[in-house]
Amino acid sequence: MSLATGTASTRSAARAVRDVVFVDGVRTPFGRAGDKGIYAGMRADDLVVKCIRDLLRRNPSLPPERIDDVAIAATTQTGDQGLTIGRTAALLAGLPRTVPGFAIDRMCAGAMTAVTTTASGIAFGAYDVVIAGGVEHMGNHPMGADADPNPRFQTERIVDPAALNMGVTAENLHDRFPAITKDRADAYAVRSQEKLADAYKAGQIQPDLVPVAGRKPGSGWTLNTVDEPPRPGTTVEDLAALRTPFRPHGRVTAGNAAGLNDGATAALLASADAAAELGLPVRMRLVAYAFAGVEPEVMGIGPVPATEKALRQAGLDISDIGLFEINEAFAVQVLSFLDHFGIDDDDARVNRYGGAIAVGHPLASSGVRLMNQLARQFEEDPTVRYGMTTMCIGLGMGATVIWENPRHEHYGQDAA
Repeated sequence: MSLATGTASTRSAARAVRDVVFVDGVRTPFGRAGDKGIYAGMRADDLVVKCIRDLLRRNPSLPPERIDDVAIAATTQTGDQGLTIGRTAALLAGLPRTVPGFAIDRMCAGAMTAVTTTASGIAFGAYDVVIAGGVEHMGNHPMGADADPNPRFQTERIVDPAALNMGVTAENLHDRFPAITKDRADAYAVRSQEKLADAYKAGQIQPDLVPVAGRKPGSGWTLNTVDEPPRPGTTVEDLAALRTPFRPHGRVTAGNAAGLNDGATAALLASADAAAELGLPVRMRLVAYAFAGVEPEVMGIGPVPATEKALRQAGLDISDIGLFEINEAFAVQVLSFLDHFGIDDDDARVNRYGGAIAVGHPLASSGVRLMNQLARQFEEDPTVRYGMTTMCIGLGMGATVIWENPRHEHYGQDAA
């Protein structure tokens, strides 16, 4: 062994994996996509810039020059969501020019992937502090706009063409699990609306919202401080009357699925040591994460294998998870997850503040919304040690991140 090799080996052996903590997270209010939405005429990059600036405002002990990287996700990376949006957003937010940035695309799990990718860098020692988030302006960039699927998908039967339509994949999931009826999906959707309305009344959503000013011709300026998509007071009877756009006499409707939305999120992550040095709060500790692939035709089942992988990595069982934040792309997708793990539809651990069916799902931004809500629930309930954020992803994938509550009496003891 050469001296150089031995030295490198010693350095490698000495490097320990560091704890990664979730310091803070914010988001814009979510809007409805389209000409009548609150963000019509606005730029996507301006939305995420507001989130970055608010993170710095909320954490004044963090010198901006200590931010090591900015990872921002977008599903459609063109126009105001293009040009390496992590770097452009960092510059537009006024961060020092020494702070780099990059863009990520994993469809609906973009922000979640931004978090796990930069967290890996923190654990490895490449970063101390990062900003990770996502943005989707579906009014400016409709889902699938300008996409050009390779013809081999069809000619070689790699993927059923129906798999490129998320609503059709949700209908396929109903086919696979006939016990998940339309009535059951509608009932779940109504509870999502009710829980979000209750969370708003209790002031549990507002603390992490960044007010966004917008202007429309003829109506002047408006300060947007609440989410636009929710429909409080929705009933099962209301949902039963909705049409099923993806299949005649189907089960998926606009009422039991997330809508088309605009919005942005951003989170501040750090090593535990850097957080202590800089006086930053620790709201969660990252325990494990996993991504998994499934048949694209039933992409909504993706959270199941991703969760099984993450639990194995953490040495935990599903019974150890005290809080679940599951992205509600479709009610059937959440219900298939709950059925697999033997969890009741109305289990109090699941989506306490409601979910995307009520609040909206601006694709690449949603992962951090789940984390914001879990962190807030950890603060409210120190009896819960572990929580989970999980979501399905287009083209047949799932993502799961397991977190630990720093307020739990056994935090950090025999940590997974």
